Amino acid sequence: MANRGLTVVYILCVWFVISFVTNIIGPLMPVLIGDFHLNLALAGFLPFSFFLAYGLVSIPAGALIETRGPSFSLLTALSVNLAGALIFALHPTYLAGVAALFIIGAGMAMLQVIINPLMRMAGGETHFAFYSVLGQLVFGLASYLSPAVFSVIMNHNATLPGALTALTTMFHAPHWALLYWLFAVLFLLTIGLTFAINLKSFSLNADERAEPVGVYLSLMRNPTALLYFFGIACYVAMEQSIANWMSAFLQTYDGIDPTTVGAQEVGNFWGLMSVGCLIGLGLLKLFDSKVVLCGAVICAALSLAAALFGTAQVSLVAFPLCGLFLSVMFSIVFSLGLNSIPNNHGALSGILCSGIVGGAFGPLLVGAVGEHLGLRLAYLLVFAFMAFLFVIGIYAKPLVKNQTVFQTSQHT
Repeated sequence: MANRGLTVVYILCVWFVISFVTNIIGPLMPVLIGDFHLNLALAGFLPFSFFLAYGLVSIPAGALIETRGPSFSLLTALSVNLAGALIFALHPTYLAGVAALFIIGAGMAMLQVIINPLMRMAGGETHFAFYSVLGQLVFGLASYLSPAVFSVIMNHNATLPGALTALTTMFHAPHWALLYWLFAVLFLLTIGLTFAINLKSFSLNADERAEPVGVYLSLMRNPTALLYFFGIACYVAMEQSIANWMSAFLQTYDGIDPTTVGAQEVGNFWGLMSVGCLIGLGLLKLFDSKVVLCGAVICAALSLAAALFGTAQVSLVAFPLCGLFLSVMFSIVFSLGLNSIPNNHGALSGILCSGIVGGAFGPLLVGAVGEHLGLRLAYLLVFAFMAFLFVIGIYAKPLVKNQTVFQTSQHT
């Protein structure tokens, strides 16, 4: 059906917007620290507020799509995102940023809970894995482009349209605030696309509908469910800690400009994560998923160690390589969790999605420790997150062959 094809294209556009907006936090961190005169602990509250929203909103968003349908839910989520972007664009201050990032995070959590089942419905269950990988490639492209746009705004202001630079003058705002005006425009355009696409013909499958509250409470008391919840939390804490503090680390220890090379490094991290997903698909055809997970953890640990203790040239290679090795972890842990409990997978998926709240606590802890001991020693916390995933890889029940569908933590 033509409508199904258009819906798939629409969903890919939404993935692009989600990634383009979400993954700008890392490149922005050193600039916000300087402009707001923050210590590392206070800076850690910026990603904390964004990912805290995931833990609070993911499960209610599932109920929203069931009761009001995908079109209303998407418009609600995009309106929330628009409000958050405008708050930060109009009031580029630290407290406004904490509030705005929480609001944008809530909207992003809603979007991702909504469009995953929508992609399955629009593309068909038999093609879901293909479209998920395609979505990952679009996601990776946006993640790569976002830091590049940031770099252009920060370093080539003379080439920007006069209307854009006039905005910063009018509101006495720093140039990076242009990003949030750009995000507001993207959200407005996506709202327009949502009105144009007919989503009324799509309805949830039985296994995607919200479960009774008692099912969630029961799973929250299940040690296996909790293990994988914390596994997802550790993964996202690790991913976001590396990505969000990478540019600040390179600036502090290697004197690298965060608005040019530092931003590019963050983009390369996300770009290699997309490449790693494709490589991971091939590896899972050859090796057991537990072996792939353990091997990825070991390679990521070695790469991070090289980034932290190597020369500047080594760090510039090793930091992005972490993204390559991290790429397979989220999907494997998520799938191992679903494979370890025989029923109530809808509720379990919601609980596992809530584990993205780990992205709030990881960067916050690294920032708090970094304020007292320095970022190099604070980054050692990431190895603890890796160790937890390695334990899961050793003791988990093996996956059914080809069960894994590749997604990053943002694709939950």
